[in-house]
Amino acid sequence: MSRDLKQQLAGLGLRHTADGLDDLIALATKSRWGPQQIFEHLARVEIEDRARRSLERRLGRSRLGKFKSMADFDWAWPKRIDREAVESAVSLDFVEKAHNVVLVAPQGLGKTMVAQNIANAAVLAGHSVLFTTAAQLLLDLGAQESARALDQRLRHYCNRTGLLVIDEIGYLSYDNRNADLLFQVVSRRYERRSIVITTNLAFGEWPTIFPNAACTTALIDRLVHHSEIISIEGESYRKREAEADKEATATRRRKRRS
Repeated sequence: MSRDLKQQLAGLGLRHTADGLDDLIALATKSRWGPQQIFEHLARVEIEDRARRSLERRLGRSRLGKFKSMADFDWAWPKRIDREAVESAVSLDFVEKAHNVVLVAPQGLGKTMVAQNIANAAVLAGHSVLFTTAAQLLLDLGAQESARALDQRLRHYCNRTGLLVIDEIGYLSYDNRNADLLFQVVSRRYERRSIVITTNLAFGEWPTIFPNAACTTALIDRLVHHSEIISIEGESYRKREAEADKEATATRRRKRRS
């Protein structure tokens, strides 16, 4: 009977209850629950389990990977940073309005870390999120061999993804076709869904990313409109850490010699 009931519950999609049916029966018997209490417990644990599995799926699809929490961000290190704007972005104030966030900073100042925390906050808030680099995005789109296949991939990035995070625009140069592909992504999402972008170059330098591309100005125009542009200035965290490690190694060596 118990096995049949488990199969029936699983067939109804109540997998968590089916897996823990024996424990549920034992708990209900021990606690002398009535029918309403049993159903209330069943509903609560199923909702919690589905929320957990949904979060796991969104995290997996986000491709976010490991990252440092904003609790580890050294606000005192950058020479210039708008902390209020960063914290507002992490709290997702821009998402409901379908606005964008552009993080502009030299390499090693934590712009990717901020973008990852924005993405993670969006996942926790129930949004579908995709974190990718500009190179990965354009390589994927450029590899499509037909107009239909390309349109399907564009739908993936533009229609099926609530928040799109594009990291590392500016480290590589791209041809006109790649510029057109990025323009399509930005245009399809324009005023519909938010984008977060990290770049090491000010917009005035973007023509160096897409040399001779006719759409560069229009691309920037759509990104900047309804966008929070957050600039971070200073020296690289990684450079500081490398220098600190070097000094610590030298100190250890001096101690061993003495």
